[in-house]
Amino acid sequence: MAYTKIHAITATVHKAVDYICNPDKTDEGILISSYGCSPETAAYDFKFALSKTKQSDPNKAYHLIQSFLPGEVSYKEAHQIGVELADKLLEGKYSYVVSTHIDKGHVHNHIIFCAADNINHEKYHDCKKTYYNIRSLSDNLCREHELSIITPGAKTMAAKGAARGKTYKEWQAGRSGSSWKEQLKADIDEAIKNASTYEDCIELIRAKGYEVKGSDFGENAHKFISFRPLDRERFVRGSAKSLGAEYTKERIKERITEKALAKEKKRVPFPTRKKPIVKDYSRKTLIDTTEDKFAQSPGLKHWADIQNLKIAAASYSQAGSIAELENQISAKSTLAKTARESLVETERQLKDLGQILKYAEQYKTNHIYHVRYKKSKDKDAYLRRHETELILHDGAENMLKRLGIDTKNLDVEKLRSDYNSLYSKKQALQKTYKSAEREAADLNRKLDNLNQYLDRNPEQQAADKKIDKNTQSL
Repeated sequence: MAYTKIHAITATVHKAVDYICNPDKTDEGILISSYGCSPETAAYDFKFALSKTKQSDPNKAYHLIQSFLPGEVSYKEAHQIGVELADKLLEGKYSYVVSTHIDKGHVHNHIIFCAADNINHEKYHDCKKTYYNIRSLSDNLCREHELSIITPGAKTMAAKGAARGKTYKEWQAGRSGSSWKEQLKADIDEAIKNASTYEDCIELIRAKGYEVKGSDFGENAHKFISFRPLDRERFVRGSAKSLGAEYTKERIKERITEKALAKEKKRVPFPTRKKPIVKDYSRKTLIDTTEDKFAQSPGLKHWADIQNLKIAAASYSQAGSIAELENQISAKSTLAKTARESLVETERQLKDLGQILKYAEQYKTNHIYHVRYKKSKDKDAYLRRHETELILHDGAENMLKRLGIDTKNLDVEKLRSDYNSLYSKKQALQKTYKSAEREAADLNRKLDNLNQYLDRNPEQQAADKKIDKNTQSL
C-alpha cells in the first residue's frame, strides 16, 4: 500500500534536492535516480527550463512523497516503483530526481520535478484532478508489484512484466534499410492469425503502431491498402510489387475468411425475435435467486427468472453462440494486449527522446556562452559572470555524448518533430487499448451471464472447449 502527497516548491530548489539526496537516508546515494538532469545540477537545470516558460506563477518545482507500509516492500523495489511513478506521471517531459529514504520505520520515495516541462515549456497544473491521477497511477503500480492498495475491498493482483522496448536510438536506427518491411509483413501475419474478422485485423495492425489507409472496399475506395510506421515519412502499399501478393487488402481479407471457414462448425442459432428488444438486457448481470427473499416469495422468484431469461437470451442472441462469444473475447483480449505492448514500447521511446530533446535545447541555447568563453581574454572573469550558462552547456554536452548524439549536427526541430510523431502514436494506442479493454470486459460479462444461467461450471467449460477444438481438427 502506498500513500501519496504533493506540494509546490517556490524558493530553494537546491535545498530540497540536497535534503532528499542525503547519503545517510539513501544508502550512501545508491537509491537515487534522475531524468533530464543530475542531482548535483538539478537547480540549474530547473532554472533553465523555467526561463523558457511564459507562465508567471511562482512554483519552481513540485515535491511528491510516496510512502509504503512497513515491511511490505524492499528498498530496491520501492525505488523502482518511485521511478516508474515519475515516468508515468511526467511522460518524459519534466526533469526529475527520485530518492528512496530508508532511515525511518517505513520506506518512502521523494520525487522532486521541475514545474516547467522541457518539451512545450508549460507549467505543471497541480489540482485535485492531477492528484487523483497520481493516486491512481500509484495504486496501479502497487497492483503490478503485488502490493496492497488504499482502496477498501480491492484485491491485489499480479501483472506480467512488460517486454523491454526499443530505445529512441534503436528506433531511429530502424528507419533506414528494408528490414522494417519484413517486420511489417510479420506483424500483418500475426494480426491475421489472431483476428476473427477483417475489421479486427486492421485494428490489430493499428494497435501495433502502424497508420493504415485505404483499407475500405467499395466504389470510391483506394485501390491499394497502405501502411506506415509512425517513425517513417512515407506509406508502403500493400501490393504485389511492394510487399507481395499475400499482403493486398483483398488477399488479407481472403486469408481471414479461409481461416474462419476452416474452423467453422454447425450451430443452432438462437430464435430471432419478431419485435426489437427495447432494453439492452445483455448489459445487465444475472439476478442471484438463491437469496431467502426469493424462496419466501414465489412471485418475486418468477419475476427474477423471467429477467434472467431475458438477460441470457440477449447475451446469446448478440453473440450467436457461446463458442463465437469466446472467440470475440479472445480477439478483443489479444487486441488490448498488443496495444498495451506497443504503448509500453512507445512510452520508453518518448522518455528517451524527451531527454535528448531537453539537452539539445539546453546545449543550443548556451553554446554561444561557451564560444565567447573560449575567445575571452579574461576567462576567469567571464566564468564568474556566466557560470550558470557554462555549467548548463557543459552538462548538456556531456549528456548528449553519453546518449550517442553528435553535437555538431544537432537538429532540434527534427528531434521535436520525431517527438510529436511518437506522442501522436502514444495517444492513438491509448485509445485503442482502453476501447479494447472495455469491449472485452463487456463480452466477459455476457459470457458469465450465460455460464451462470446454463449452470456451466469451470470443468464443463474446459470440456466444451476441448470438444470444440477436436471438432475443428476433424
